[in-house]
Amino acid sequence: MTLSFTGLVCLDGWLDGSLTSSPSDDCTVQATLIYIVIAAIIVLAQIEFSNLAAARDLKSFTFITAVVSILLAGTWYWPQLFELSSRPYLFFLLFFALLGLMLWQHIRYGTAGVLANCGVNFLSIIYLGLLGGFVLAIRIDFGPLPFLLFIFTIKSSDIGAYAIGTLFGKHKFSPNVSPSKTWEGMAGAVVTAAVVALAFACTFDIIAWWSATIFGLCFAFIAQIGDLIESMMKRDAEQKDSANNVPGFGGVLDVIDSPLAAAPFAYLYYVLFL
Repeated sequence: MTLSFTGLVCLDGWLDGSLTSSPSDDCTVQATLIYIVIAAIIVLAQIEFSNLAAARDLKSFTFITAVVSILLAGTWYWPQLFELSSRPYLFFLLFFALLGLMLWQHIRYGTAGVLANCGVNFLSIIYLGLLGGFVLAIRIDFGPLPFLLFIFTIKSSDIGAYAIGTLFGKHKFSPNVSPSKTWEGMAGAVVTAAVVALAFACTFDIIAWWSATIFGLCFAFIAQIGDLIESMMKRDAEQKDSANNVPGFGGVLDVIDSPLAAAPFAYLYYVLFL
């Protein structure tokens, strides 16, 4: 998975020219391949989200939420093709999404479960579409290498947390939400993320070493919080994993939960320090 994803990012950067030039240069339309990948992931994740909702007897409008989430994730992409401002696009899209959800609720279920059904569907749009948009924004605004730095740091923190927590974990971090998480695992996440961020930054010289270290330390915590957010939803649905589509991980939601939650913070960090 790591090799495939790295290859896709590099191919995407080579195709649009951003791998060999800065994002501020006059490159062609950027991140088309990554946007297609994100769109495919959103479709799978929305299906899993609908299954979690169904476990709580909530109705999912998967076609609407998938389409809107894909369009919302492209908030930074579409202005490259059309003369439009991202802010009006974002606000109008959210408005029409809410309107569409209410209309479909009225057609299919009337007044039964309006708050619950429309609420859970709108949550899925924000969670996968809006946060997915920040993931794509990092790639478009800062280029392939900072994008890989973000992804590798976040996922290495997950690996560090799992490995150290499994071997040495004794003190529970959040027993009510995720009983398997421990403070020892959190320490492993912090150390692993900091080392990976520092090694990546020194190898490619895209960010100062001290800034990369801080990035790794901070985003290890943020990544684990993102994992806890998804664990809360699974706990409410009484599910261990969101699905079994990804061997060894569970579902697609179990793989993308950390990058989704961390993406807005990473974008802000890059704006301030990159």
